[in-house]
Amino acid sequence: MEKDLRVKSKVISDGGPTRVPNRAMLRAVGFKDEDFKKPMIGVASTWSEVTPCNIHIDELARLAKQGAAEAGGAPLIFNTITVSDGISMGTEGMRYSLPSRDLIADSIETVVEGESLDGFVAIGGCDKNIPGCLIAQARINLPSVFVYGGTIAPGKLNGGDIDIVSAFEGVGQHNAGNLDDESLYKIECHACPGAGSCGGMYTANTMASAAEALGMSLPYTSSNPAVSADKKGDCLKAGQAVYRLLELGITPKDILTKKAFENAITVVMALGGSTNATLHLMAIATTAGVDLTLDDFNRIQKKVPHIADMRPSGRYVMQDLYEAGGVPAVMKRLLEAGLLHGDCLTVTGKTIAENLVEVEDLKEGQKVIYPIDQPLRKDGPLVVLKGNLAPSGAVAKVNGLKVTKMTGPAKVFDDEPSATEAILKGEIKPGDVLVIRFEGPKGGPGMPEMLSISAILVGKGLGESVALLTDGRFSGGSHGLVIGHIAPEAQAGGPIAFLQTGDLVSIDAEEQIINMHVSDEEIARRRENWIAPPLHPNGTLGKYARLVSCSSKGAVTDLFEGEAVLHTVKR
Repeated sequence: MEKDLRVKSKVISDGGPTRVPNRAMLRAVGFKDEDFKKPMIGVASTWSEVTPCNIHIDELARLAKQGAAEAGGAPLIFNTITVSDGISMGTEGMRYSLPSRDLIADSIETVVEGESLDGFVAIGGCDKNIPGCLIAQARINLPSVFVYGGTIAPGKLNGGDIDIVSAFEGVGQHNAGNLDDESLYKIECHACPGAGSCGGMYTANTMASAAEALGMSLPYTSSNPAVSADKKGDCLKAGQAVYRLLELGITPKDILTKKAFENAITVVMALGGSTNATLHLMAIATTAGVDLTLDDFNRIQKKVPHIADMRPSGRYVMQDLYEAGGVPAVMKRLLEAGLLHGDCLTVTGKTIAENLVEVEDLKEGQKVIYPIDQPLRKDGPLVVLKGNLAPSGAVAKVNGLKVTKMTGPAKVFDDEPSATEAILKGEIKPGDVLVIRFEGPKGGPGMPEMLSISAILVGKGLGESVALLTDGRFSGGSHGLVIGHIAPEAQAGGPIAFLQTGDLVSIDAEEQIINMHVSDEEIARRRENWIAPPLHPNGTLGKYARLVSCSSKGAVTDLFEGEAVLHTVKR
C-alpha cells in the first residue's frame, strides 16, 4: 500500500462531513478534489521590500512551490516578517532585530500548526531569518528544508570591490577628515548593487553556512548567489526535497544532533564567521533539545584552523567563495582532515560524507580558502572569554587582529548614542577601553548590534588601539578589538553594571580572559546600593525583556527564566 504522506492534513482532507467548511475554504484558494489526497506543503517566505536581502524571495518562494507541486504535494505560500539590520543599525530600530528571530519562529509555527501542514520549505535572507526559520523547524519537527536567499554581489567603485561595511567605515573616515563628502556619497551609491544578503562572512552568510553544515539545507545552498540560476535551482529542489523527506519519514530532530552542531561550529570557525553564531546555534540547539554551551565553542575553537580569507578582516566576499567551489568544497576539505562528522544525516536523505562524495574540490589557483596545514590562524577566530567582568562568558572575533591583549582605563557609557558622540568628539583615545552597557537582551532590550560604532572606530584608525566592550552584540561585519555578549548583562546585575570610568580593565583574547581590576569586596560594595533600571514597559520589547534568557544561553524566549526580573528589585 502506498504510504500516506498526509501527516497532519488528513484531519481536514479525511475528516468527513464535519470538515466540509474546512475544505470549502481550501477550495477557495485553489484546491481541487485530487489535492486533498496530497500532503499539504507550506512555503514560508520572508519576502519583503524593506531590505535587499529579501527583495527577491517572492520569486524564490514560487519556485519552491513549483518544486513541491511537481513532486506530488499540495503547496501553499505564506509570509513572515524580516527586519533589515543594515537599515536599523545605529537607530532605536536595532532593538527589534534579535526579537525578530523569535517572532519569525513563532509565526512559522503558528501557520504550520494552525493550518495542519505536513511539511514546509523555509526561505530566509537577512541575518535573523535564518536562525528564526531553523528554530521553527526544530520546534515543529515536521519534514522541512531551509533555503538561503543568497548573497549580494560586491559593489564596484574605482576599480575595486566594496560592500555595506565600506559604507559604515566610511563614516569614521569622513569624521577623521580622510574622506570628503563626494567620496562618501559615491560609497553610499555603489555599496549595495542589488538583491541579496551582505556579501562578506557576516551573520547572514555565516548562518547560511552553518545551516548547510547542520544538514538542514541542500548542498551549495549557502554559497549560491541571490541572483543566479543556481539559486533558483536551490528553491525548486527544496520543494522536491520536502516531499522526499515525507516519504522517508525524516524530521529535523533526526538531523539536529550534537554532532551536527559540532559540524556547524567547525565550519563557522574555519570560515571566520560572525560572533552571532554563538547566540543562534545555542538557540536552535535549545529548541532541538541538544545540550550546547559556550564551552563547546571553545573546545572546537582550539582544534579548527581558520582558513578563509574573507571580509570583514580578509579580502574576499561570499561570491568569491562561490566561484572558488562553494561551502561544500570547504566542508570536503574539513572532512578529509578529520574535522567533520561525516555520518550526520542531512535533508538529502544522505549523510554529510555521502553528499560530499559528489562534490568537486576547490578550484585550482583559488585564493579564498587556505590549505588546512597552512592556515591564516592555527585555531578558530571566535573565542569565549571569561573573568570577573564576564563570569558567564563574552565573545570576541580575533581574526586579522595584530593586538589581542590590552589593559586600559574604562570609559563607561550606559547607551550607544552617548558613546558614539564621545568618539566623534575625539574624547576616546588610544589605550582606552570603551564600555557600553545596558544593551543586553533584557536591558537593551533586544541586544542591539553595534556595527555603526565599531566601524567608526575602525574608520578613525582606532580599531586596534581602543577596545570596545558591551553586553550587546556586534554585527558580523564588525572587526577590531571588539568583545560582546558580556554575561550576565548589566540589567540582570552582572559585574559590568558596577564598572566605573577609570577602572582598569584587562583583555587577553589568546588566554581568553577578561577582568576588571576591582576587588570582590569593592564590587560587593557597589552592588549594595544598586537598583536595576525598569524594564521596557510594554509592546514587543516589553514582552521580550521579560521572557528572554541570558545571552550565554542563546537569548531564547522559551526558557521562562525571566520571572525573577519581572519587578525592579534592589540588588
